Amino acid sequence: MGWKTLDDMDLNGKTVLIRVDINVPVEDGQVTDDTRIQRIVPTVHEVLDRGGKAVLMAHFGRPKGQVVPEMSLSQIVPAVEKCLARTVHFIDGEYGARLGELEMGSVALLENLRFNPGEEKNDEGFASRLASLGDLYVNDAFSAAHRAHASTEAIARLLPSCAGRLMQAELSALETALGTPKRPVVAVVGGAKVSTKLELLSNLVEKTDHLVIGGGMANTFLAAQGIDVGKSLAEHDMTDTASEIISKAKSVGCTIHLPSDVVVAREFKAGAANETVAADACPADAMILDAGPETVANLEGVFDTSETLIWNGPLGAFEIPPFDAATNAAAAKAAELTKAGKLISVAGGGDTVAALNVSGAAEAFTYISTAGGAFLEWMEGKTLPGVAALEG
Repeated sequence: MGWKTLDDMDLNGKTVLIRVDINVPVEDGQVTDDTRIQRIVPTVHEVLDRGGKAVLMAHFGRPKGQVVPEMSLSQIVPAVEKCLARTVHFIDGEYGARLGELEMGSVALLENLRFNPGEEKNDEGFASRLASLGDLYVNDAFSAAHRAHASTEAIARLLPSCAGRLMQAELSALETALGTPKRPVVAVVGGAKVSTKLELLSNLVEKTDHLVIGGGMANTFLAAQGIDVGKSLAEHDMTDTASEIISKAKSVGCTIHLPSDVVVAREFKAGAANETVAADACPADAMILDAGPETVANLEGVFDTSETLIWNGPLGAFEIPPFDAATNAAAAKAAELTKAGKLISVAGGGDTVAALNVSGAAEAFTYISTAGGAFLEWMEGKTLPGVAALEG
């Protein structure tokens, strides 16, 4: 990999600008999930332990270049202080003067970068203003690396730059899963719509040995094979595309796995009366809401013979029990194999992380990415501006 890490940098006596992603959920002024804040702790502590001053740069929400008080990062300072176990100095103006007052070993957090229109425009002037505040630049926000913004792309060309520990972990995990993976590789791709994951599917059939398709997407693939999916969520206008993906997979030697049995119901609600039927036997008045036990058993067999697993998206309507059964069972199997050292498992995407957390399997996975869009774009084979800038 062509980027530097903290190991390559002299941090002693340096003011270190760290781009982080602490765009966390807040309700009534309280952070409800501090996972993203927890993830930046190793990098910040290392900068401080090695004699540096840490200046955190981040965005919050989508203020679109305007000052929106409700999107001020000031409201999450207490949560950042709790995670870092130290005082965090919030700076909302006169960046340079305020930072100059802080001693080495201090932590500062700048106001929401997106209050400035230059941030999302990748403006050189705004990037230069930020760069003037420090000696080094560290990008620890892989989840924002798919954006060419002033704080992720332009600034990296103005200062000595490297990846933080979280960025390093993300890139290493993804390289292990898709760059130079141990084979056979199996990818599980779920979710509602084929249309939102076209590039992903197209890239994965070329990179993997097995492609498991679940969720509403699987219904579209079943429909493409002439199977009546009743009232199930399906994109009938995408069946030709699904057929093309199946053909492409055959030509490159990737085996596509679709449900052989499904769980159907007449109502989309928790505890709804349901039954398990063959995938081609969905009643006309019912909808497919999960994969069945035979499908899960087949999937577990694929996991048993694989070396690497990439997971993005649930196998069914996991938010509503009992339609989380297939996702939970498959996740448990992946966790078991990972614990036994038989499988490298990497997962990412909002719904995926939520589903794996609910199943209790997340902790056993080799790596869980907190990056949504960036994780997807990496899996699609795209170049991420924030990563490319570090390789310059």
